[in-house]
Amino acid sequence: MRIAIVSAATLTAVVGAIVTLGAGSAGAVEPIEQLDQGRVGVRLDHAETKALAGGPIPALVTMVVPLDRIGAGLKSDTAIYRDHNGGVHASLRQVMLEAANRPDGTITLYLNAPGTRDGRVLDIYQNWG
Repeated sequence: MRIAIVSAATLTAVVGAIVTLGAGSAGAVEPIEQLDQGRVGVRLDHAETKALAGGPIPALVTMVVPLDRIGAGLKSDTAIYRDHNGGVHASLRQVMLEAANRPDGTITLYLNAPGTRDGRVLDIYQNWG
């Protein structure tokens, strides 16, 4: 229980930091509330996606949240390996970088409420044209 509280507090701080990073970018960060689904998140524009992928936050998050508690919604033309069960074999940074390296690539991050989403704490979705 203590680990879940610490993880949620850490990820809340990370989401807050992401929002703060985007505050100077004319609304680059778009907050998302899906309270009916037990999660809140942010949608980043391309510049913010690149900045986040190249910074320390992905490593800091994975120091607190195990990779098996992070979900990844990958685009159909991703180069990231998925096993026959749909398991993603990539780090948080790799998922972010793949989107960041596309000309129009962005990411959406969700912080999930404890006990929802099959135990996942964080979900990341790639977006590009």
